[in-house]
Amino acid sequence: MEMRGKRVLVCDCDSTMPLEESALTRACRAVGAEGKAELNTQLCRSQLGNFQRAILGGEPVVVACTQEAPLFREIAAEDNPDVELDFVNIREAAGWSDEAKAATPKIAALLAAAMVEAAPAPMVSLSSQGVCLVYGRDEQAIEAAKQLAGRLDVTVLLSAPSDVLPPQVMDVPIFKGTIVQAKGHLGGFGITVNDYAPATPSGRAVLGFDAARNNAFSECDLILDLSGGQPLFPAAEKRDGYLRPDPGDPAAVQRALFDIVDLVGEFDKPRYVKYAPELCTHSRSRKTGCTRCLDVCPTSAITSAGDVVAIDPQVCAGCGSCASVCPTGAATYQLPAGDSLFLRLRELLIAYREAGGTRATLLLHDGRHGSEMVAMMARFGRGLPAHVLPFPLNEVTQVGIDFLSAAFAYGAGQVVFLADPKKREEMSGLAGQIGLAETVLSGLGYGGGRIHVIDEADPDAVEALLYGLAAPAVAMTAGSFLPVGGKRSRAFLALRHLHEKAPEAVDVLALAPGAPFGRVKVDAEGCTLCLACVSACPVSALLDDETRPWLGFREDACVQCGLCRITCPEQVITLEPRLNFTNEAMSAVTLNEDEPFECIRCGKPFGVRKSIERIADQLAGKHSMFRESGQIDRIRMCEDCRISDQFASGDNPFQGGARPRIRTTDDDLRERELALARTKANGKPGSHEG
Repeated sequence: MEMRGKRVLVCDCDSTMPLEESALTRACRAVGAEGKAELNTQLCRSQLGNFQRAILGGEPVVVACTQEAPLFREIAAEDNPDVELDFVNIREAAGWSDEAKAATPKIAALLAAAMVEAAPAPMVSLSSQGVCLVYGRDEQAIEAAKQLAGRLDVTVLLSAPSDVLPPQVMDVPIFKGTIVQAKGHLGGFGITVNDYAPATPSGRAVLGFDAARNNAFSECDLILDLSGGQPLFPAAEKRDGYLRPDPGDPAAVQRALFDIVDLVGEFDKPRYVKYAPELCTHSRSRKTGCTRCLDVCPTSAITSAGDVVAIDPQVCAGCGSCASVCPTGAATYQLPAGDSLFLRLRELLIAYREAGGTRATLLLHDGRHGSEMVAMMARFGRGLPAHVLPFPLNEVTQVGIDFLSAAFAYGAGQVVFLADPKKREEMSGLAGQIGLAETVLSGLGYGGGRIHVIDEADPDAVEALLYGLAAPAVAMTAGSFLPVGGKRSRAFLALRHLHEKAPEAVDVLALAPGAPFGRVKVDAEGCTLCLACVSACPVSALLDDETRPWLGFREDACVQCGLCRITCPEQVITLEPRLNFTNEAMSAVTLNEDEPFECIRCGKPFGVRKSIERIADQLAGKHSMFRESGQIDRIRMCEDCRISDQFASGDNPFQGGARPRIRTTDDDLRERELALARTKANGKPGSHEG
């Protein structure tokens, strides 16, 4: 069978799945497959030749089995290394279930979704030379360091040690000190230590140390924390290169020792988040607006960097919470990259519907806890219900309002998050997105309670909750639009489809504070049209006009960051979170406007009439420079006329006295002749009388 140009091989796993060849063929043809769905029974054993012939056919091959993927890859590497090979799990996801006979539409949908190629995520490199710090309190840390010394460059740091027996051979460096600050990542940790001092070699019964000092700084590639105190990092279990076993559990300590020796060399990890600073609404002109990503990052990989934020890809652990809550798409999740996640979602739900499936429930889960729960239910329980479509993600916390609204717009009746109970503290960002989606669905008449979070560790409890989900009273009307554009564009495409098909469509839907949609309200009476808000708006939702005093607003661009409200000197701006489904939201509307003031001297338009008159009224008679009417009139003049009038008036503060006449030689000669004439007239010496 071929589907989307790929050869599809299906196996019923030694007849443990009740697959019917003709029914599967019909379902797959309904979603665009060609040919017959030939069923294998032992594709990985007795029918391995079918796989070998398929990979020599010159087309990509998709195998409906994930358990034996290593075997198939090994054979492909020998027979045809260039073949494109992919795998999809239909066994635990559908075939091993009490409702397996009704799961044919789901199997067809899973195969169709597997045809969508996931764009690879970019990678970031980490390098470790094996410089290891063992941080502890007593002999346990020293013994651990001795075990590692043959493989790593080890140093021991003891925090507040007491009565520590000196080692007979000082084969690892030992210091005392308490780490007061730690930063960095695998291959690049930095620590600041107080009460720092090296061990002395003369300790007899108790290990001694030299004089201590504070604020000592050191760097290392790896940290083994056996102190038993507070972790050195937030979300410590996510920090690559930082191992923190329970010092009271010898087995856990030994596992950490085995693991840490392998952390030497060059390592690649996904660059989970792509960041576009030009879309960021964090800050402008030292005024803080949006802090959503900073508030939800569990590892503190995101920091403020002026008007934007900085995301450290080497610290980022890939939870995706920042991408989930980012209102503009400045932070986008890259595992997988691009639109492939949305295209796979679209393909899954549309194919399920076209293959005859009903009551689609989307089960979002990660590849560790979630996949394990699905497998345990399939092996030891009833398996997944036929209408529950598993959708693996790298992390369930990467999902935002754009994905949730798209899921319902493509026909999902309910969405279930299968979350790891160990990560409950990381769910705050996702909880906000779920609340926003529930508000929209309820406000449009679809009813609430369509999104569920299951964070149970018991597969039986998960299974009971899935089978206990009641069908929603209102069915979704599925769309088939393409998820084009960025996050905000995708969200509006889905939201407008939901509005168009809504049982109780409303033009404007009120949202809770903090929602990334809404409008800006301006008290026009107090607004002076200074347009400081326009300069502060990072998404160009606030607009001006070079030809006239005018303040406009485009609602579909506003993310409610609040920078305009914070920047406004008159404090006349308020935010109103809401969803406006009318065409008005997509066009500029007027928030305030006024006539330009014309210069009373030359007639040139300048400024805003309301502002000029207000300034004149406030300064008239109240300021030493504006006590007379002529002085006040200068406020009503343009900048050129104001200067000219100032210099022409008698109260020009820059005006001095009359300039002295320039003396010349003629002046000197004239004064000399006058002096001689006065001398002769007075009969002073030098005159002759007869």
